[in-house]
Amino acid sequence: MKRLAIITTHPIQYNAPWFELLAKSDLAVKVFYTQGPPSDNGNFDEGFGRVIKWDIPLLEGYEYTFVNNVSANPGTGHFKGIINPTLNQEVTDWKPDAILVIGWSFDSHIKLMRRFHKKVTILFRGDSTLLDERPGFKKQLRRLFLKWVYRHIDVALYAGANNKAYFQAHGLKEKQLVFTPHAIDNTRFFDKDGQYARQASEWRASLGFRPDDIVVLFVGKLEWRKDPRILTDLARKLTNPKVKILMVGNGAMEPTIKKEAGGLANIKFVDFQNQSMMPVVYRLGDVFILPSTSETWGLALNEAMACGLPVIASDKVGAAVDLIKPDVNGFIFATGNLDDLHSKLEKTIEGHSLKAMGAKSAEIIRSWSFEQIVGSIRSVDVN
Repeated sequence: MKRLAIITTHPIQYNAPWFELLAKSDLAVKVFYTQGPPSDNGNFDEGFGRVIKWDIPLLEGYEYTFVNNVSANPGTGHFKGIINPTLNQEVTDWKPDAILVIGWSFDSHIKLMRRFHKKVTILFRGDSTLLDERPGFKKQLRRLFLKWVYRHIDVALYAGANNKAYFQAHGLKEKQLVFTPHAIDNTRFFDKDGQYARQASEWRASLGFRPDDIVVLFVGKLEWRKDPRILTDLARKLTNPKVKILMVGNGAMEPTIKKEAGGLANIKFVDFQNQSMMPVVYRLGDVFILPSTSETWGLALNEAMACGLPVIASDKVGAAVDLIKPDVNGFIFATGNLDDLHSKLEKTIEGHSLKAMGAKSAEIIRSWSFEQIVGSIRSVDVN
């Protein structure tokens, strides 16, 4: 492979760094952003319920273009939100010998896959799982449709065990599957000189936490699929006065969650924090919980582990089976089961050294890196 075109909707903080790393290798790389140019003032994020403008660079170190999107209702939430009449020609003119498509469920992306099928090697990146599948006729119809979709790709870059099982269920063979881990910028989250820890200590004190408090942390959108309500239920169930819950983020469920937590002294809230603050945010906690009822991966686990935290996640979090080693760096609990969550939290706090478990998290996550993503992509054989 010498020339790689990447098709994706918009710049995000989890992809831009490895795009740059790929461009620094021996590959010629160009990213085609299909949603159109972002607003200078940021874009409205429905999950957070506010305009978001990331405060880290997302367009540096690699070649890119914003393809004209003519959708009457542009966005990534529906199939007709991405319509690019010139995309196929722009990619053709660039003359790639491989194309990496990130996500198929947009008008332009599926048309591109069909256009270049059997002409250019097509790599595909998506993190879907079978965790939310329900038996029945609709499942069988969807299976048939997705098998048709994935007949148009040559290689699937799978993120972990659940994602691999999904691709296999939709007709891809072992030789078509290349492990390409979901990763974050680990080096940005590691605390080499202790600065993040010092900032977090001061912030914790300002929030009213005592030095010996055990802070159970949630970071993310306050929306139904993250199941933040189970944490207010957990707060009521806690009997150890030193154990406190801190929820960082905003979202549609925020008024409901805060109302339910109104009489609880052991739960506090912090608004959404931008990317540059996240290495400090995670260090506000002693244990991280991701209780989602539906989560294809859960990159917050990667971030929390890079910050040296024990992690607890539901069994509907796609990353859990890959990143959590039970009794080593955390636990997996049954989705929506408050008693199981409470039990796993008690085991974490009472049966282990939190620092030792956190150190194991940091050790595990080191190999889930942008360098491995780049290495996996470069290993694909282009015929």
